[in-house]
Amino acid sequence: MQICGIDDAGRGSMIGPLVIAGISIEKKNIKKLKSIGVRDSKKLAPKTREILYKKVIEIVDNYHIIKIPPKTIDRYVSNHNLNHLEAETMAKIVLKLHPDTSYVDSCDVNYKRFGKEISVLSSNAKIKSSHHADSRFIVVAAASILAKVNRDKSIHRLNKKFNLGSGYPSDKKTIKSVKKILNSYNKPQPFIRISWKPVQKIINISN
Repeated sequence: MQICGIDDAGRGSMIGPLVIAGISIEKKNIKKLKSIGVRDSKKLAPKTREILYKKVIEIVDNYHIIKIPPKTIDRYVSNHNLNHLEAETMAKIVLKLHPDTSYVDSCDVNYKRFGKEISVLSSNAKIKSSHHADSRFIVVAAASILAKVNRDKSIHRLNKKFNLGSGYPSDKKTIKSVKKILNSYNKPQPFIRISWKPVQKIINISN
């Protein structure tokens, strides 16, 4: 029986892609993920995540990673459909991996509604949606590592040129750098999520 875990990384960031990753593994082999130290990526140091990333893709039967660019995120946010974007993307991963059962980390306050939407979009009835799934299910934790490492790589590439910090609104370096970029260029840079409230606040102050 193939079991799938799906999670995202970078949802709250002002910059860069939203990364959604999924893994598929035989149920009897899930214990192998636990034996190598897989757990919620937020509880792991960056170097540990990178080491586990390589081990995870060796153990799982299949995996799929989708990077959603800021332009697409902005389009969905403008229509108040960010949760739908995540559901659509997770459904694509379910369709790609063809698991018997999928465990997903819900971004919707109503986790049952979120799971049902993915189920409809993927024509797969066995979608197990819950909050904090990355700390509850090892398969989701494994997916969270793949998503986080890929998101970190994207931010690292941006930092080489712009020194943007973590990308999150709580990071003063990010706010300062995004403000500088918005004031220095005639048009918004493609790596900035223009629809984000902290970005809109900077734009309104600048104008």
